[in-house]
Amino acid sequence: MTVNQILSTKGKEVYSILSTNTVYEALTVMSEKNIGAILIIEDTVLKGVLSERDYARKIVLKAKSSKKAFVHEIMETDVVTVSPSDNLEYCMELMSTKRVRHLPVLENEIVIGIISISDVVKAIIEIQKDTIQHLNSYITQ
Repeated sequence: MTVNQILSTKGKEVYSILSTNTVYEALTVMSEKNIGAILIIEDTVLKGVLSERDYARKIVLKAKSSKKAFVHEIMETDVVTVSPSDNLEYCMELMSTKRVRHLPVLENEIVIGIISISDVVKAIIEIQKDTIQHLNSYITQ
C-alpha cells in the first residue's frame, strides 16, 4: 500500500497556519480540527510543523505563554516528508527512526496531504485483515 492509497481513503485535507501566528492560535485550530500537528505553509511552501509535543516541551515545560510566543519560535523546521508513491514500510521506518508522528505528503514541492502514525497503523491493520480473510478462504476451500 502507498501513501496515495491512504490519502484516497482518509482525504487530502490539510490544515495550516503562518509562522507569525501565536502558539495559542495554532493550538486553537488544532483543537477545533482535532489534530495533533499543524503545518506551517507560506506561499505554498512548507516551512515547518508544530505538534502537541513541541508545545508541551517548548512552551509548557519552559513556563512560556502560548499567547505571547509565536509559532516560528517553536516549530520544527527540519520536516520529514514523503511522496504519494512511498510505501507503508518506508513511512513506518521514517516515523520510527526520525521519531515523528506526522508526515506531510509533497508532490512537486507542494503539500498535497498529511499522514499520521494512526493512518499508517489503520492501513496495516486493514492489510492484515485482508490477508487473514484470504488465508481463511484458502484453507476452507
